[in-house]
Amino acid sequence: MTKVSYIEKIEKIRERHNKAFRKSPNSPLTAEQKQDFKGLSFFPIDEKFKITAKMKKFDEQEEIAILSSKGEERKYVRHAYFEFDLEGQKNRLIILTIPNQNYLFLAFKDNTTGKETYKGGRYVEIEKLSDNEIVVDFNLAYNPLCAYNDRWNCAGIPDENILQIPLRAGLKKYDDYRTTS
Repeated sequence: MTKVSYIEKIEKIRERHNKAFRKSPNSPLTAEQKQDFKGLSFFPIDEKFKITAKMKKFDEQEEIAILSSKGEERKYVRHAYFEFDLEGQKNRLIILTIPNQNYLFLAFKDNTTGKETYKGGRYVEIEKLSDNEIVVDFNLAYNPLCAYNDRWNCAGIPDENILQIPLRAGLKKYDDYRTTS
């Protein structure tokens, strides 16, 4: 049996996203947007954006409010943070949880935000390897649903999660839905 390469794995995930956007009744696109949809635009896959790091839980699990894309206040808990080196710089992002839930939430902005990527920032899933070790693969960074049209209301980005580097990984700007790259 042939081992699937990392790049092939990410490409298959991207193909599934395109298919879901095009055909799923749960697609964030409107019926009109689906008619012209040619595929999502992604940055080239680069394994340097797959980060394995130690997740360090905050001693005090402080609840914070973050405004949504429609200006509504949403409550989150500052759960943990992780640090990583990228682009010659030490970076730190905080991981949030929703009060009384176990889901780890990571939303961020970087120097591509509003230019090459969605103006409201992007999200990325966290893979938990152990109680304190995680994998964050920015090649899988995606736009919140509100990036596609105004019917969605999405969580904002905590001020602490604004990186001072360009993170050219994952999904590109939302208005590129008619072209692929």
